[in-house]
Amino acid sequence: MFPAPWPARSGALVLRDPRPDELDGLAVLRNDPAVNRFMLRTHVEPEEFRREWSTVPGSDTDFSCVAEHGGRTVGLGFLDVLDGLGQPGMPRGTQGRIGYVLDPSAWGRGLGTDLARGLLSAAFDVLGLRRVTASCNADNPASVRVLEKAGMRREQHGVQDSWHAELGWVDGYEYALLAPEWAALHPTGAR
Repeated sequence: MFPAPWPARSGALVLRDPRPDELDGLAVLRNDPAVNRFMLRTHVEPEEFRREWSTVPGSDTDFSCVAEHGGRTVGLGFLDVLDGLGQPGMPRGTQGRIGYVLDPSAWGRGLGTDLARGLLSAAFDVLGLRRVTASCNADNPASVRVLEKAGMRREQHGVQDSWHAELGWVDGYEYALLAPEWAALHPTGAR
C-alpha cells in the first residue's frame, strides 16, 4: 500500500484529491474539444468519468488528482502505478505513468509544467517509484515543452504509431525519467 501523495503544492498549483461535487465540471473540462485536440480518447461519457474518478481517493494504483490555481480548478493530473516488464520474481508496482489536461484559460503560464513536476514528485518522493513514463502527440509542442521542462527525456519517436479519428495516423513521443535522474535534478530541499 502506498502513502497518499495529496494534497501537495507544486509551483503555483495545489494538487489534491477530487471532490464528488466537482466531478460534473471536471467531465466538462475533460470533454472540451480544445483540451482533447491531441488526445487519443477525445470524449469520455460523463457517467463513466464520474464513476472512475469517484474511486480515485481509495485506489491502490490510481493517484490521479485535481490541479487548483488561485482556488479555481484548472486541470487534471493522472498518475498510475504499474508493474514493469520482467521475468518472474520482478518487484511489482515500481513504475508510474503520468498524464495531464489543463483548462485552455490556464495555458501558456507554466502551470502544465508545475502539474507534471508535481506528479513526478509524488511518484518519486512519496510513492518511491523507480521509473515514470509519459507520452504525447509529436505534433503537440506544448506537451513536448511541458515534459522536457519537467526534466523528462525523450526515449522514443513512434512514427504513425497511433490512430486519431480526426487527425488520422499520428506520431507519438514517449518520455521517461528514473528516480536517480529526478534526485539529481531536485536535490533534497530544492523541490
